Amino acid sequence: MSKIIVPKGTYDLLPDDTAKWRDLETKIHQIFSEYGYGEIRTPLFEHTELFQRGIGETTDIVEKEMFTFADRANRSLTLRPEGTASVVRAYLEHNLAGSGGVTKLYYYGPMFRCEAPQAGRFRQFSQYGAEVLGSLDPRVDAEVIALAVNFYRRLGITDLDVRLNSIGCPNCRPVYRSKLIERLRPKTGGLCSNCQRRLERNPLRLLDCKNPSCQDATADIPLITETLCAECGSHFEKLRILLDSIPINYHLDSRLVRGFDYYTKTVFEVLAGDLGAQNALCGGGRYDNLVEECGGNPTPGIGFAAGVERLLIVLESRKTSVFHPETPELYIAPLGEAAQLAVFPLLIKLREAGWKVESDFLGRSLKAQLKTADKMGVSLVGILGEDELQGRQILMRRMATSQQEMIPLDYDCIINFLKTEK
Repeated sequence: MSKIIVPKGTYDLLPDDTAKWRDLETKIHQIFSEYGYGEIRTPLFEHTELFQRGIGETTDIVEKEMFTFADRANRSLTLRPEGTASVVRAYLEHNLAGSGGVTKLYYYGPMFRCEAPQAGRFRQFSQYGAEVLGSLDPRVDAEVIALAVNFYRRLGITDLDVRLNSIGCPNCRPVYRSKLIERLRPKTGGLCSNCQRRLERNPLRLLDCKNPSCQDATADIPLITETLCAECGSHFEKLRILLDSIPINYHLDSRLVRGFDYYTKTVFEVLAGDLGAQNALCGGGRYDNLVEECGGNPTPGIGFAAGVERLLIVLESRKTSVFHPETPELYIAPLGEAAQLAVFPLLIKLREAGWKVESDFLGRSLKAQLKTADKMGVSLVGILGEDELQGRQILMRRMATSQQEMIPLDYDCIINFLKTEK
């Protein structure tokens, strides 16, 4: 009978991996807390309509990548492909705006998209992200970008490429949209099938297409920043002044539009060079109309999302030492059945006191047990053989120096010894 393996685009996290993930998760929670964000956890699946209305029906995600299914009542449900729409839904459903002021939230968890797996991209993947609702102030935009950049800097990734653009608002974007359609209609034959279909419905999506022929066709298009209204132009200029004052180095990217229809004004990405073609560590922007699109009152918002897998690829490739392996503080090596029986209650009692302690359960030789302890990175090994057991003692071996010290086989004595060695 053939073995069953994980579905395409998914993977298992083994113990060595999960230790790194937990360490990274702790750092994520820490920095969001420092910036005043509260954690929110939303369901893994939502009503499909939420993503159709929120993300946009002409996006690749809604058209081709969502995992959608019907429940027993024939209601259409979708595994969440991103986090912002769910956060906005929860913001409205629980009236988080009722307390007044600005609402600052962050999330962390798995997302799902049915796309071709490649480096840093999976069908089940993990994201963390920030959402700020209730303020139009460009200082919020600058804070969100600074939060993302500061986190990567703390992890030792300092050579970041921050790309920035403004895609306007419903007042000025139609002007650019008309110019774009007018310029590209004569070039329709050179566009890919997706872009041909989107030209009249959502022409800005053509700027995000990676097809070489589409990039050639849009190479000489007018800049969207040239058609911004006074409000959008002023907002973008203030944001740039704020970023310069921090300072955060960035460059303007007129082709940056992001993949969701809900964006307005500010859009940005933070890139690293370790990921090849898929080199974006995080991306986001302002979405001042999304809350209203989801059934609420007009409420400005901005946020970003970042991939955990991509970040780990960068950290691993650079051998950045930000992870701290969870090695046992003591390995107890019993030799013989009598020693095994004597060690077991001591093993449990030490763990109950909060010490990380391991032992042998295979009845192996001392040499084999020392080899295992060394592989684990344990600094102390307690050896209990027949002689030690008769004398009610345990031999403590310091692995780095091979120095050994005999101490009483007593819980309090062992605890005191561990404290002095820590």
